[in-house]
Amino acid sequence: MLELKNIHKRFANKVALNDLSLVVNDGEILSLIGQNGAGKSTTFRIILDFIQADKGNVLWDGKVMGKKERSQIGFMPEERGLYQKETIINQMIYFADLHGMEHIELRTKLKDWMKRLNVVGKSTDRVESLSKGNAQKVQLIATMLFEPKLLILDEPFSGLDPVNATLLVNEILKAKENGAMIILSSHNMDNVERLSDKVVMLKHGNTVLEGTPLEIIHRFERTKLRVDGLVDLEILKKFNGVSNIKCDSRGVYHAELQNEGIGKSMFKRICQNQGYIPVFDQSYPSLDEIFKIKVDES
Repeated sequence: MLELKNIHKRFANKVALNDLSLVVNDGEILSLIGQNGAGKSTTFRIILDFIQADKGNVLWDGKVMGKKERSQIGFMPEERGLYQKETIINQMIYFADLHGMEHIELRTKLKDWMKRLNVVGKSTDRVESLSKGNAQKVQLIATMLFEPKLLILDEPFSGLDPVNATLLVNEILKAKENGAMIILSSHNMDNVERLSDKVVMLKHGNTVLEGTPLEIIHRFERTKLRVDGLVDLEILKKFNGVSNIKCDSRGVYHAELQNEGIGKSMFKRICQNQGYIPVFDQSYPSLDEIFKIKVDES
């Protein structure tokens, strides 16, 4: 278990983290989200001991994290850290030596990983010869090859096409199944919602949202409306508290409700007028929409 307790960090006059606390258990994925500058990278750097917190503790299984525990961390930085002039195999040997992996085991696992991730190229190729997507997959292999107990993935989906993003998702889920603790940061809320057991949102160093994706979504009202098969559009327009009425290419109407109680009255009126409505879907905002709401709050 990884635990951050009351972490505080200031740079000059700016508070980067203000009393941050979070817990990641074995076999659990926590997504750390927020705008650029919210404090995500500072959090990662404190965990990795690149910088020290002004106050608070980083604990591993209840004890202050030390060098031994940090050797069990796999870190994939947003600014990818591969040496462009080096071959894939030479870089993997370097990382294997850092983590105490035998070279024979490394070569076997590397071959398997390159096949699983569909890396186009050979292990003797230089990184500079790889496409951006393939270089990113090699970076992921370097992060996960030694089966770390804690994975820190900073914007892992950045620049990946949907096919390769799915390959990455599958590997993250495999690591979770094998008991790894995983912290990821991403601006792709669909992947955050799909993968996360917990979500923590930072804003100017402060925690403004935390919980499971479902817990967070259910703190909001069902104000997103989707109606298909509507005979008379004027029914929607006549209700106060209905805004942003739009019709998509399939003839489905979308609108926003001031509060979810409006939907009950609207549904009753539509049924009275036309007797049957194929789709009347009143839903919670998505995690992406909630993210934007929290960002816009003063």
